[in-house]
This record gives sequence, C-alpha cells and structure tokens, in this order.
Amino acid sequence: MNSDRQYAVASLLFDYVKSPSLRHLRDPHSVHKLAREIVNAIDRASSIWSKWEGERVELAKAAAPCWIPIEDLRGTLNNLPGPPLTKTDVEQRLRAIWEEPYTSYPNEDLKEGCLALYHSEKAQGTEMRAIIGMLQEHLEREDERLCREREERYRKLKEDERAKLQQCFLSGADCGWTPIGSATSFYCRRNGRTFRIVQGKDKRWSLFRVETIEDEGELLGLYQGRGDANKALKTIAYANERR
Repeated sequence: MNSDRQYAVASLLFDYVKSPSLRHLRDPHSVHKLAREIVNAIDRASSIWSKWEGERVELAKAAAPCWIPIEDLRGTLNNLPGPPLTKTDVEQRLRAIWEEPYTSYPNEDLKEGCLALYHSEKAQGTEMRAIIGMLQEHLEREDERLCREREERYRKLKEDERAKLQQCFLSGADCGWTPIGSATSFYCRRNGRTFRIVQGKDKRWSLFRVETIEDEGELLGLYQGRGDANKALKTIAYANERR
C-alpha cells in the first residue's frame, strides 16, 4: 500500500518537473493544482474501496440520505467510470458513508415520502442526478419542519408543566417556583408555607415569606442565585416560625 502511494506521488512529481518553465513551476495556481492531484492520487492508491473513483463517491454521498432504491442507484453508478459494482458493493459503501463522522443513517420517518417523490420523478424521465438534488432539497425542508415540530412540542410541554405547577400552587399544595401574576416574581410552597422570590437590579435574589400572593411579605435574605435561595429554603421552610 505504501509503495502504491509513493509511486502515485512520484509519477505526478516527475510529470510536473518536466515543465521547462521555472515560472510555471513556481506559479501558486500550478502548485495548488499539483497538491490536489497528489491528494487524490494518494486517496485512490490507499483506498480499500478500489472500485470507487471520485464521481462514484460523490454521487453515493449525495444519494446516501435519500432512500433511493439500491438497484436503481447501482445502475447509475455503473454508468460512471470504474469496474462493475455489485449490489453488495453499493450497500456496503453506503453503510460506510452513513457511519462516517457527522453523518447518520437515513431518517426512517422520511422514507415513504422520499420513495414517492423518487418514483414520481423517475416516471417522468428525470435523470438520477436531478432526482438526487430534488430529494436533498426535500430532506432539507423536512428536517426544518421536524425541527419546528420538536420545538413546538417542547414549548407546549413547558407551557403544560407551567400551567400544572401554577394550578398546584393555587390549590394550596407544595410546589416548586412558578410565576404568578408578575413575570418578575416567582412563588413556591414548602411545608405548607408560601415564599416569594424576585431578582433586583443588582441581579441578586430577594427571598420573602408571604401569606398570599398580594402580600409584600417578610424579607428572609438576599442571595446571589436562586440555587443559593433553594438551599437556604430547605432549612427555612421547616424552621419554627416566630409568633
């Protein structure tokens, strides 16, 4: 394998230095072009996927998330330069692509829609590369839709949790902090006792013992964060109250 890579690089360098023009040899564009050719040659010489040239790999990566039928994709790939590909060649190359970093297996939830679009375009005579591009755009739109739906479900869940927490507080049961009325004040109930907390302009939190939500309350302490107030509340809520 190392000798193959070395031979591939050496061949490109020998061809490059044949140029009689020193200006050409030092030209940045020519050097970058040579660098790309060397990288491509090394990739080909060191690849365990010997049937896969550049165009085949690019098409396979583009098609990987699109749920294109394997035999149809295989037929298109076999029209590109390279040895004949079997069904297993294509299946395993796709699997290797899916398992690369920052990639994943196709979304099963989108399979039916992709196949419907694929067969519709194929029936109209659309060529494979155009179908893949169309499916990529479809998947982008679907990913955005699914993302919005997840965000909406999360927002709804948080709203439901907040509503249940408020109802719990208003019913007189012990509960965690919840906004009631003013968005700046939060209330909770521990051991049957009601507390209010509010953040001041200095970013510190003032903790009050209150009887009702209309009550300004008795100041119990100032805290850097709500976490500090919660720690103090574990003791305060169960301490004997002054009469």
